[in-house]
Amino acid sequence: KGESIDELADLVGCGPQVSEITARAMRGELDFKQALAERVRLLEGLPLDRAMTLLDKIELTPGADRFVQALRSLGFRIGLVSGGFSLLVDQLKRRYNLDFAFANELEIQAGKLTGRVRGTIVDGERKAQVVKDMAQVYNCRPEQTVAIGDGANDVLMLKTAGLGIAFRAKPKLQEVATMSLNHHERLDTLLYLMGF
Repeated sequence: KGESIDELADLVGCGPQVSEITARAMRGELDFKQALAERVRLLEGLPLDRAMTLLDKIELTPGADRFVQALRSLGFRIGLVSGGFSLLVDQLKRRYNLDFAFANELEIQAGKLTGRVRGTIVDGERKAQVVKDMAQVYNCRPEQTVAIGDGANDVLMLKTAGLGIAFRAKPKLQEVATMSLNHHERLDTLLYLMGF
């Protein structure tokens, strides 16, 4: 639940400014890479240890644990592809024993955020490519993949997957999704949409 970049921004006192940029990016009104760079720049100087305090405050969507457990018991490979940050996503990968995770990496020097991102930006195009790549890695056809998203930067990923589900999503994503679920907060409700 929530956006990690907004919570990081609260730690440096620019929360409302970053939240507005995030909301516009999620609606598809801004280029994701540009919006990410603009928001991350505002985090410059934030100590890493202070940023890591967010790990204790992560509020997961209800039913996330049951959702992962049920899919794992059915033999699914499960991953997290996020426009957020690896320092949080990697923790979730470990906690839930996910098969893969991709996120943006914040640059850190002398124990502080530099205001820049390192490596490949996880934007809409990257998310779609991850679906293709992971299908190849796990030896399945693209039409056997499922992608779940909530923002405009998930459009290409949902179009690439065999089943694209918009979960509590922005209108732009709902327009392209195979199916949408917006009236329920529990992630494990998606098991019914997937036929279980």
